[in-house]
Amino acid sequence: MKVAIIGGGAAGFFAAIAAKENHPNAGVVIFEKTGRVLSKVKISGGGRCNVTNACEQVSDLVMAYPRGGNSLKRLFHEFDNKDAMRWFESRGVPLVVQDDQCVFPVAQDSQMIINCFVSEAKKLGVRVETHSGVKSLEQEGDSWKLFFLNEDRPTEQFDKVIVTTGGSPKEKGLTWLKELGHKIIEPVPSLFSFNLSENKITRLTGLVVEDVWTSISGTKYKSEGALLITHWGMSGPAILKLSSFAARHLNDFNYQCNLQINWLAEKDLQWVVSRLKEIAENHPKKMMANYRPFSLPERLWIFLLEKIGLPGDKKWGETGKKIINKLVEVLTNDTYPVVGKATHKEEFVTCGGVSLKSVDMKTMQSKVAKNLYFAGEVLDIDAITGGFNLQAAWTTGFVAGQLK
Repeated sequence: MKVAIIGGGAAGFFAAIAAKENHPNAGVVIFEKTGRVLSKVKISGGGRCNVTNACEQVSDLVMAYPRGGNSLKRLFHEFDNKDAMRWFESRGVPLVVQDDQCVFPVAQDSQMIINCFVSEAKKLGVRVETHSGVKSLEQEGDSWKLFFLNEDRPTEQFDKVIVTTGGSPKEKGLTWLKELGHKIIEPVPSLFSFNLSENKITRLTGLVVEDVWTSISGTKYKSEGALLITHWGMSGPAILKLSSFAARHLNDFNYQCNLQINWLAEKDLQWVVSRLKEIAENHPKKMMANYRPFSLPERLWIFLLEKIGLPGDKKWGETGKKIINKLVEVLTNDTYPVVGKATHKEEFVTCGGVSLKSVDMKTMQSKVAKNLYFAGEVLDIDAITGGFNLQAAWTTGFVAGQLK
């Protein structure tokens, strides 16, 4: 049996290794169009490679996928995050779990993951061909003919093909799969920070607020976590997660919306009111700038006072009902106009791709073309940050590599 893997990324290598382990006598070839394999793995996690997430339950895993989570649920019972951790550690890559459940190589170097894949593929006899972009596929009976971008290169015939070409920033990059009869969901960016143009809050660049709630005004989209203020706007898990769940909505509205922030991550507004009144009663002579409630970062507290027109030297004892209400509003329902997105090239993810309706999600085989399989980000599956996107690559690659 001859097996072609189209794409030398995370899912491609995982699928190739799985195929060779399940079918030792098969000839398995990875075709990578660029000169380097696993290039996205190299830069993932800031060069450290966040290989998966150590969350306890499959149900927790599923919640991390705005698109594709329910379809992955069955597959996770075949190969989940704990299986992935065992897979790497049994192949000589010790892992460490951070406090936020993100899993990295102990070496804190993505090259460890790349070396593991390359050596494992070599040991099993997987052939890797770089500068070998595939232009199109043609079915001949039960087998497949590969046509290459280099038109001088002769076509090659394979019994099975696994497509792992990664996310495509534009739909036309998936035309060759659409022409075979697959439904394509338009790819749009996911996981990006928000551009607030020259909003005054960007003066607080570098400030991190550990636990906030974020939402998009007028929608059901909301998120929580740490928020980072940057020189162009806002980022951090609370923003990236929000952008992931709202990716299509934001694309439809040209990345313009009103971002609402609850700086306290607190829904009991009456408790906030009573706490502020308590401060006013107990510390009436203290200047507001010098006595920060709720352990807010100093720069943020002074900024918020300025935003609602309160001088920092105003005494807490001079706050009446009107000022308390203003404070509650800015602390729990602060609003900022988002004017665009700023993409993090290192973590760039697309939502969209080959529709899961075109794929048998038990085997990853195409429903419209026999002996053709899919794995990784070429599918309409994407996740929030935290190792979940790579986990989808490992899981779908593992299942596709069974070649059922």
